[in-house]
Amino acid sequence: MIRLLKIELFKLRFNKAAKIMSIIYFVLFAFTAIFSVIKFDLGPAKFQLADQGIFDFPFIWHFNTYFVAILKILLAVVIVSMISNEYTYRTLKQNLIDGLSKKEFVLSKFYTIVFLSLLSTLLVFVVSLILGLIYSNYNEASIIFRDLDYLVAYFVKLTGFFSLCMFFAILLRRSAFALGFLFLLFIFEAIVSNYFAFGKPELEILNQFLPLESMSNLIKEPFTRLSIVQTATSQLNPEFAKDYAVQWKDIGIVLIWTSIFVVGSLKILKRRDL
Repeated sequence: MIRLLKIELFKLRFNKAAKIMSIIYFVLFAFTAIFSVIKFDLGPAKFQLADQGIFDFPFIWHFNTYFVAILKILLAVVIVSMISNEYTYRTLKQNLIDGLSKKEFVLSKFYTIVFLSLLSTLLVFVVSLILGLIYSNYNEASIIFRDLDYLVAYFVKLTGFFSLCMFFAILLRRSAFALGFLFLLFIFEAIVSNYFAFGKPELEILNQFLPLESMSNLIKEPFTRLSIVQTATSQLNPEFAKDYAVQWKDIGIVLIWTSIFVVGSLKILKRRDL
C-alpha cells in the first residue's frame, strides 16, 4: 500500500492542475478561521460571527464538517485530473508495461483518495479544535470531544465522493467529461428526488439510496440548530423537529456505494483494451 501511495504522490508533484486546486482548497479551508473574526456592520446591527455560537463545542464539529465539505469539488478536480492525465500522457500503459497490474493501478488511486480524505479530516479536526478553544463557551473535555462522529461521517463522505469521481474518470477518460457527468448525475438525482417527494411520496424512502443523496444525508444542514433560527422556527411551526445525528445506516449505504465504484473501476479497466 505504501509503495502504491508513494507512486501517486510522486505523480501529483508534477500535476499543475492538482497543485493549483490543492492550493485553492487549503486557502479556502483556512478562510474558515479568518471568517470567524470578521465583524459585520449592518447599520444598527453589529456582530461578529463567532459570537453567534457556531464555534461552540460540540456544535462546531457539525457546522465545520458540513461547511468545509462543500469545498470537496476542488479536490474532486484533483482526483479526476490525476486519472485523466494517465490516459492523456499514456503513463497508465507505461505503468502496466513496467509491471503494475490493473488492480494495483486502481488501488493506488483509491489509496490516494483515502489519504486526501484523511488529510482533510485531520485539518478539519485541528482547525475546529483551535477555533472551539478560542471561541467556545464550553471547555469541558466531555463536551469538547462529543459528536466526533461528524468527523467519521465527513471522512466517509469524501471517500465515497472521490471514489465516484474516480469511477467517472476511468469510465470517460477525460476530465471535462467526468466532471460534466458528475453534474448530470446531480441534476438527475434532483429530478428523481423531487418526483418521489411530490409525485410518489410512498417511494420517497428510496431517495436515501441514491449515491449523491446518500452522501448528502451523512451530515445534515446545521443552520436550523442555531438558537436564533430555532426561536423563529418554533413561532412559525411549533411542531418542527429534526434529527441531526449521524446515522450509521447512512454510513453503511455510502460505504456500499464506495465499494461499487472501486470494483466498477477495476472491472472497466480489466475489460478495456489499452
